[in-house]
Amino acid sequence: MVKYVFVTGGVMSGVGKGITTASIGKIFQFRGYNVDAIKIDPYLNVDPGTLNPIEHGEVYITEEVWEFNPVEGFSLKISEIDQDFGTYERFLGKNMSPEQNITSGQVYLSVILKEREGEFLGRTTQIIPHITDEIKRRIRQVAKRKKPDILITEVGGTVGDIEAMPFLEAIRQFRIEEKKEDTILVHVTYVPFLDTVQQQKSKPSQHSVRTLQGMGLQPDIIVGRGEKPLSKDVLQKLSLFSSVPLEAVISNPDIEVVYELPLFFEEQNLGDYLCKISNLPIKKPNFNEWFSIVNLYKNTKEVVRIAVPGKYTQIVDSYISIQEALKHASACCGAKLELKWVDTEPLEKDPKAIDILKNYDGILLTPGFGARGTEGMILTAEYSIKEGIPYLGICFGCQLLFVAFCRSILGLKGANSIEIDPNTPYPVIDLLPEQRAVKAKGGTMRLGGHKILLTENSRLREAYGKSEVVERFRHRYHIIPKYAEMAEDTGLVVSARDETGKIINAIELNKKFLITGVQFHPEYKSRPNNPSPVYLAFIKEALKYQKSKNS
Repeated sequence: MVKYVFVTGGVMSGVGKGITTASIGKIFQFRGYNVDAIKIDPYLNVDPGTLNPIEHGEVYITEEVWEFNPVEGFSLKISEIDQDFGTYERFLGKNMSPEQNITSGQVYLSVILKEREGEFLGRTTQIIPHITDEIKRRIRQVAKRKKPDILITEVGGTVGDIEAMPFLEAIRQFRIEEKKEDTILVHVTYVPFLDTVQQQKSKPSQHSVRTLQGMGLQPDIIVGRGEKPLSKDVLQKLSLFSSVPLEAVISNPDIEVVYELPLFFEEQNLGDYLCKISNLPIKKPNFNEWFSIVNLYKNTKEVVRIAVPGKYTQIVDSYISIQEALKHASACCGAKLELKWVDTEPLEKDPKAIDILKNYDGILLTPGFGARGTEGMILTAEYSIKEGIPYLGICFGCQLLFVAFCRSILGLKGANSIEIDPNTPYPVIDLLPEQRAVKAKGGTMRLGGHKILLTENSRLREAYGKSEVVERFRHRYHIIPKYAEMAEDTGLVVSARDETGKIINAIELNKKFLITGVQFHPEYKSRPNNPSPVYLAFIKEALKYQKSKNS
């Protein structure tokens, strides 16, 4: 029998529901239970693939490309999902399916298409029961396919949001339909600390719980987010005014190492309490391996400084998987990561400001789309080529490294991607052939996991220690082989291709320190105890470069 855990959020968005969800999953895993997760996103997009990262954060890519078939004869491909799935995969150590990201767009589209097919013939199609039934069906479909012991469903947004109401109503119905001990409701809420009075304030959380109760949902557990651990007084108030036992009010403060949160929950006996109220055997948790991972991050011996130029630096969640992959690799090398976000638009107005990069041990050029800020990004790649600073370009960053090489080494003045300059005299980056006829933007890129063939004697092959790997992709454009052939005569190595040999998947330069670009996204497969080989090689080179500067 599957146990269902629902996680809602209150007061404001961005309080850490995703990390709380993953941490709850982890403490079940400590007890040997098979855990899986669903994320509900109430926006009307079918998936987040067309959203700007500044507005919504990173788009996460799964290995699997899911065929979404709401009715016969209608199909959409989905591999682009919410960034919280990166958190789930990193904490739980398992790959997620795109069908586990349920959006309002998918739900409403399914119901409307079914209505047109005549499935609800003679009846008025309504939010209740048709939308709520579809939501419940999707949750149970994941449970049936994945067969977990514990299925945790996080509801995006904040209690009180109009778009989230059908999902909360569906959860209310779901809890009635299942046995009492088979569902748990966890409410994550923000508890602010006011400097003016030097006190934590529980009133916003109380109102949030009242809103939830007004929708027929009584939380079983309250998780209070805040800068500091919740005071005894606040714990008691939240218990009293939320009708939740004191032992079920859990503190979730800011912590230096995010992977420590499951251990912090264990200290508060959350794992045993979850088992008790769900009528599961209370097993002794085994968190020795996870404890060792956390210690790896807390007991570093040196610092590695990485500059991260990009066009979406206003919100660091735009690159959350990149941040985590860099942290994984740094911790594995015994180093603490220091990041410097570099907005590339100002570099276009003041190119001399590029000299800030000399203070760093490595440069990671980020993914992106469109022309804004790209000349500044190309400047950072040219700087790395000139100065020999370790460099890693991801996807768009790989393409712009190639543009920089063509301009500065091959002398192809004006070389560019046609995405940026359709009239470039040297279109060194162009659309994949199969993309030329594509008109729709959503779910039409080259997506998901693809096999990569690594070039013998390349640094990339050395990093992986094997000749074939599978990595995740999200792109329409690629490096044009005829220009790569020209570049190979002047110090560039094509270090990876696809199975056909037609798509260049990675390049590197014959330099003392690693300068490479990969068309794929290795950060999505990086784990806290198993860093991406690409990121690990990059950080190792950055530390070598640091020592060479200081010697």
